[in-house]
Amino acid sequence: MNDDSILVYVGLDLVGDGLLKLPFVRILRANWPKARIVWCAGKGSSVFASSLRPLVAGLIDETIENAGFGSRLSDALGRPLAGRTFDLVIDTQRRFATSLAVRRVRHRRFVSGAAGFLLSGGRPANADKPRSMHAQLLQLVEAAGGNPAIPVAPLSLPAEAQADASALLPPGPRYVGLAPGAGNRAKSWPLDRFVALARGLRDATPVFILGPDERDWTDACRAVPGAILPLQDAAARGIAPSPVLTIALAQRLTASVANDSGGGHMLAAGDGALVSLFGPTDPAKFAPVAKSLVVLRAQDFGGEMMDAIPLEAVEAALQSSMAGTAAR
Repeated sequence: MNDDSILVYVGLDLVGDGLLKLPFVRILRANWPKARIVWCAGKGSSVFASSLRPLVAGLIDETIENAGFGSRLSDALGRPLAGRTFDLVIDTQRRFATSLAVRRVRHRRFVSGAAGFLLSGGRPANADKPRSMHAQLLQLVEAAGGNPAIPVAPLSLPAEAQADASALLPPGPRYVGLAPGAGNRAKSWPLDRFVALARGLRDATPVFILGPDERDWTDACRAVPGAILPLQDAAARGIAPSPVLTIALAQRLTASVANDSGGGHMLAAGDGALVSLFGPTDPAKFAPVAKSLVVLRAQDFGGEMMDAIPLEAVEAALQSSMAGTAAR
């Protein structure tokens, strides 16, 4: 199957949504390399038209925002879709009334997981709803006749972002990424353990990925001998930090350690090995999609919060990940 045109319907995409959906976009393009893929946000905006637009160049051909339908069945199809016909329409959400509205887009095939794929022209082998968004999206690929496990090419990032990343992390050293932050600090493994992990690295340079909410951690991280803080160094050089730059940096890392956070999903998008740390949140639902992933849960060490994860366990997981990853 090689559809000429595919419409993907979403409600809206914030940055976190876009990072979660990015692996799906890559798999979609790998399955239908010649199709014209149109991404439609029916109820709001999409970061694929703004901050994450460089990441989907070559993956998404057209992004429609604020299309104005999907809330009610009576919503009229707006000008961007009126009169257009698609070979395949993929509805990524599962609200039945919204699926009925999306199904009004003219199509040859329609795929939706709503009501156990009741409205869908195809079904996956197992139609039970998975917990993770990524697994739900892979069901749609399978229902549409694609291969959810097809290999995908590395993200093609803008040359400027790649050049900035090379300047911040020059070729030569073996780099290990450490992302100690999270939107909720209850999801953060203690900073002093990240620092101890960095100090214990041998034959690798620690790279701390700190967001704007972790400014108060800068001094502790810079105190680690040889440590690099590329996003802070970028700002000092007049380079604007961004998700695209972070992913370009991630492509230069051999392995990384991150909490359940947006930073973890950005590091995963760089296709290196990732050790992902979980406490109060559920990895079955929120684990990032990485080519090589090790998940450590606080519950496996007798606790619920992040400080239950011992330093020794993270060190062992990181060393194993580095051993299984060729120097980059």
